[in-house]
Amino acid sequence: MNDSNLKIEPRVDIARQWRALAKAQSELVDPLGIVAPLGEAWLAWLMHPVELGDVLAQSFHDAMALQERTCRRFAGMAGEPLVEPHPEDQRFVDPVWHKSPLWGAIMDWYLLVTHRVQDALHQTPGLSAREARRASFWWRFWLNSMAPTNFLWTNPIALRKALESNGETLANGMQILLEDLEAGTVRMTDPRSFEVGSNLATTPGAVVFRNELLEVVHYAPMSPTVHEIPVVIATPWINKFYVLDLTPQKSVVQYLLKQGFSVFITSWRNPPAEMRDTTFDDYLVRGMDEIVRVARELTGSTKVHAVGYCIGGTLLAAYLAWLNRKHGSADVPVAHWTLFASLVDFRAPGDIEVFIDKSSLRWLSQKMASRGFLDGGEMAASFRLLRPNSLIWHYVVHGYLYGEKPPPFDVLYWNMDTTRMPYRMHEYYLREMYLNNNLVRKDALTTAGEKIDLTRIAQPLYNVSAVDDHIAPWREAFRINNHASGPKRTVLTSSGHILGIVNPPTTPPKRTYWVADSHRHDTAEGWRERAEEHPGSWWEDWIAWLAPQCGPMVEARPAANAAFPRLADAPGGYVLEP
Repeated sequence: MNDSNLKIEPRVDIARQWRALAKAQSELVDPLGIVAPLGEAWLAWLMHPVELGDVLAQSFHDAMALQERTCRRFAGMAGEPLVEPHPEDQRFVDPVWHKSPLWGAIMDWYLLVTHRVQDALHQTPGLSAREARRASFWWRFWLNSMAPTNFLWTNPIALRKALESNGETLANGMQILLEDLEAGTVRMTDPRSFEVGSNLATTPGAVVFRNELLEVVHYAPMSPTVHEIPVVIATPWINKFYVLDLTPQKSVVQYLLKQGFSVFITSWRNPPAEMRDTTFDDYLVRGMDEIVRVARELTGSTKVHAVGYCIGGTLLAAYLAWLNRKHGSADVPVAHWTLFASLVDFRAPGDIEVFIDKSSLRWLSQKMASRGFLDGGEMAASFRLLRPNSLIWHYVVHGYLYGEKPPPFDVLYWNMDTTRMPYRMHEYYLREMYLNNNLVRKDALTTAGEKIDLTRIAQPLYNVSAVDDHIAPWREAFRINNHASGPKRTVLTSSGHILGIVNPPTTPPKRTYWVADSHRHDTAEGWRERAEEHPGSWWEDWIAWLAPQCGPMVEARPAANAAFPRLADAPGGYVLEP
């Protein structure tokens, strides 16, 4: 062992002992894993004094350069900025931040500190990539919360509005704050502007099946003939189903109906505490398998086209693997399938991984076990933490400081209409998917009595993901291509997890998509290089792919019939349950 190793080894032992102690304590006082990654990062820097010295020296150099720029600002000749806001950062778009020496200096210093801290955390020596991301996430959240735009006395726009309105904006902001406190959340839209079944989820149809877990909605046809094979949509039970039927202009459901498809959709029950022992297998057998059965029997078709969105897509992938194992590919009642922004490989699920490790899962499981469910508001708050500037601080600033009531926005109303997660199902989902990533491991999961393997799925797939999706990152959503063995067409659309999917054709086009067939050996980047770019909505490409898959046109069937009578008008009863 050389001298350098002798010098380093004691430091490594100290680091290991500290980490072991920190891990033991974190499970008691830091179940969400907020403090431990920050401590890990600081310790890693202390154990590498040379690298730390380089960072401090660079920071000192940057501070001196920014001090000079600040002096030049006040002299009326600022010159080129040292650090600029990100193009998507809307906090500093007002001209006052760039024209005023005082406010410009405040912006410059805040951005410099923010960028340099984030850069240092990403470059932390000796820290795993996962722990570096966790530390960076929580530091970023704290730095975002300390932005000058979030406080009255350091926000020139808020001060200007208050002076121009003689304080009325601040009075209005206080009223909005009190209403948010009563609601228990920072509201993103006015909930009084919408009503499900009145101005949302208005497509005509009928509930034709109901059990303790879901209602099956079959929509009334909008054309005299329809394709022989019906479309069955498995929506996420993390939110309510009507995201795919918001308004007639934005409705995926209505678009399918007008193109001549028969459409069935899952409306999952918002589970009470009594459903605590509902399992992932129950969602597969009493949910997915039941809606496929109902669609086949009501239409007389031997097969269906199945669509899965988000966790509904994860369920659909498991269901198809289960069907192919149980029946063999020739007898599977799903002829082909579509995924919307869905993960099956959870090795790198994006920023959401900061909430998921063994200690946080243990803490969350105990919390869910005591109540029987995970509260939907808590889950919504976690997702908002992933994009705090746009989903939290924007509404704090515009509401409390500017006195602006949140405008009506159907997507945000849907986002606030939260649902609960039953204890057994959600604990299994977090453990086996996110923590252990067992869905992509051959025969690692036994689902409804069958060992499942995604490579058994031979049915053609249309896979859609979104560039800015922070819940199902597109490169990870692409990985289904490396598992399912059937032919695949892959689409990448602009925007995010919701607006990338709820993306109707418009004139002029609002968005862009990239499309190409994909193969099991493809990488995400390799596929992206050869994919063709198109302006507009991927819906049109999907219909061009789907129509020939779903067979010839037959006479359209009513929403309900004698065998499946109308139990309720669409959107049904479960979607209205609080």
